Amino acid sequence: MRSFTEKQIRTSFVNSTLRERKELVLPENFDGLDWDRLEYLGWRDQKTPAMGYVFAEIDGELVGVVMRQSDAVVRRRAMCNWCEDVALPNDVVFLSAKRAGAAGRNGNTIGTLVCAGFQCSANVRVLPRVAYEGFDVEAARVQRIEALELNVYAFVSAVLKGQ
Repeated sequence: MRSFTEKQIRTSFVNSTLRERKELVLPENFDGLDWDRLEYLGWRDQKTPAMGYVFAEIDGELVGVVMRQSDAVVRRRAMCNWCEDVALPNDVVFLSAKRAGAAGRNGNTIGTLVCAGFQCSANVRVLPRVAYEGFDVEAARVQRIEALELNVYAFVSAVLKGQ
């Protein structure tokens, strides 16, 4: 993912109010992010932990999505729909996002199971276990990174379909 500025992030939201954009607090490590190791940028709001923010490039444009965690409890063993890992070192939660445009204003949402702290980019970079003799773990890691990019793209694109 290429790097973005605070201004670009604040203006990229597709499903938020002006107030939400103004109150957005960037992650503490924003200036030190390793953008080359991110397929998307995501973090939880420190003031309101039930809220999260996800930013991804869709057809060359930065798109920001506000997400909210469901009150429903998801077991730790659930599979994240983005990094598709069942042996995660972190919790998986159900997050929903209002669709963009009129659909979102009418209350239409879309949801997904995601790593609670948006650790997907780190998770897919961990070398997988050797599944069989001759298994190419580096090729499997590259495939997982590409799958993460596609899964995030599909979710953010689905949010945009409300426009």
